[in-house]
Amino acid sequence: MNYFKFTIGIFLALGVSRFVPHPPNFTSLLALSFYIPALLGIRYIPALIISFVITDLIIGFHDVAFFTWGSVLFIGLISKYFSNNIMKRLSGALLGACIFFIFTNFGVWTLGSYGYSLDGLIICYTLAIPFFAYSLISTFLFSSIIETIYKFLTIKNNFKI
Repeated sequence: MNYFKFTIGIFLALGVSRFVPHPPNFTSLLALSFYIPALLGIRYIPALIISFVITDLIIGFHDVAFFTWGSVLFIGLISKYFSNNIMKRLSGALLGACIFFIFTNFGVWTLGSYGYSLDGLIICYTLAIPFFAYSLISTFLFSSIIETIYKFLTIKNNFKI
């Protein structure tokens, strides 16, 4: 039953982040993609991906969706290696933003808009840098919020024992 409750919570958190107006790529998605498996376990990765799929169906399916979902899967799988302390978690979340940038922009390049050449690949990644900046800033901000909540809950639970 807890898995179902957490899954609903994950969907709501992702949905709010995607449906509320925001600057491009300035969402909690990457921080959640890292922290949910890091703190709750990798068994929640399917809940993350299903939440992405459902919200993509509502927002509108896009051509690089599989690259987006693949990056979420990869970020979730590596999160367990960064879950020991706050610095590793923040570093892992920021690494997740880098992985997302690499995966999704490779997906954009494969669509052919920039040409199937090294120059096209470089142009694709170069033009995406402003979006990457938003991703890094939002990932750091939302990771800090998640860390604060996590610390508060940890302290609260320690006092009850």
